[in-house]
Amino acid sequence: MSLTGKTAVVTGSTSGIGLAIARAFAKEGANVVLNGFGKPEEIEAARTGIETEFDVKAAYSPADLTKPDAIGGLIALATDTFGSVDILVNNAGVQFVSPIEEFPLEKWDQIIALNLSSAFHTMRAAIPHMKAKGWGRIINTASAHSLVASPFKSAYVAAKHGIAGLTKSAALELATFGITVNCISPGYVWTPLVESQIPDTMKARGLTKEQVIEDVLLKAQPTKEFVTVDQVAALAVFLCGDGASQITGANLAMDGGWTAQ
Repeated sequence: MSLTGKTAVVTGSTSGIGLAIARAFAKEGANVVLNGFGKPEEIEAARTGIETEFDVKAAYSPADLTKPDAIGGLIALATDTFGSVDILVNNAGVQFVSPIEEFPLEKWDQIIALNLSSAFHTMRAAIPHMKAKGWGRIINTASAHSLVASPFKSAYVAAKHGIAGLTKSAALELATFGITVNCISPGYVWTPLVESQIPDTMKARGLTKEQVIEDVLLKAQPTKEFVTVDQVAALAVFLCGDGASQITGANLAMDGGWTAQ
């Protein structure tokens, strides 16, 4: 499959799942717009690496996705630089764990703004460009928590359930415009962020690394294996191809069987 001539905007793409998706699109020939936070030198290395390795153009926007005006600037950057937004991946997200009665109000607002509202704002800005071309792919990174809940993650679970509903509504609205809208719902994905949490969990619970992985992180996943960022990226690429043109409004679980239970 070739995405040559297409432009993909991927939020939260300076590391982890988002960067893997951006690289997978670039490998298929798409120009990409990266977005997210991190060390400037690492972001620039990722951007130039994409251009060098895949012979495409890559731009970067530092837009704060909790601010609607900044989101408008992100989409404008893509259209001004490349002429269109053909593929939009809403991947940016943040997590916070707390009992509801102790949940900091500012953390609730932040998680809803970044994990849910930002997807609405990017879609609102990008859809007119997709309609004008009669083609578009919108992919929202949801989570197993868009299908099932866990305690102490009220804001995250609410946002991810909201992403699933937003995906369905948008898919119905855009069904006759050549635009598909789907979400991918991974379980635990092996990323540097997950790996970095292991030592603290070992210390807090008095467990070995192996026990943290098996009994904490992978407890809910029957395969007892992490999803990889490349597996998520491969599904995102598939959803942009002709073979997936009749897949829209779907919530595709990639969770090692977690939500089958």
